[in-house]
Amino acid sequence: MKPAATATTLALLLSLIALSACGGGDDDGDSDGSQQQASIPGDANPTDVAVIKEWVDTLRSGDVDGAAELFALPSVAENGVLLRIRDREDARLFNASLPCGAVLIRAETEGDFTTATFKLTERPGPGTCGSGAGEEAQTSFVIEDGKIAQWRRVGIGSAQPAPGEAA
Repeated sequence: MKPAATATTLALLLSLIALSACGGGDDDGDSDGSQQQASIPGDANPTDVAVIKEWVDTLRSGDVDGAAELFALPSVAENGVLLRIRDREDARLFNASLPCGAVLIRAETEGDFTTATFKLTERPGPGTCGSGAGEEAQTSFVIEDGKIAQWRRVGIGSAQPAPGEAA
């Protein structure tokens, strides 16, 4: 290869490497969830939003076991009654008891709590969301080490049925 051709080839290769470093990664943002958070209104902690969004998207798809994996052990969930989640089966049963799926539409953080507002949807599974589909509900979360340590129904839709009750 001629020296001029080698220099041109090398320059082209370096340009391609530089360009590939400029827009790499996934399409939905940074690995810390900051791009995901930017699309969710509110002032919530981006790390908390990423965990909450992963949980709600996983549950909405019908993956109860995957949603359970996002709960810390031990943790608590309160949806009319307080449930102590001591093992993965407790977390799975709690997630399975929720009759609706949901889409995260807003999140705000105050102190340790991130309050998420959801639009309820149907989801695969044995239950049905019924007249709740399309309504809004709020849950306050405490996220610790990338896991849900507390899940508490609050605000809009807080009069939802307790786990295991029909909607």
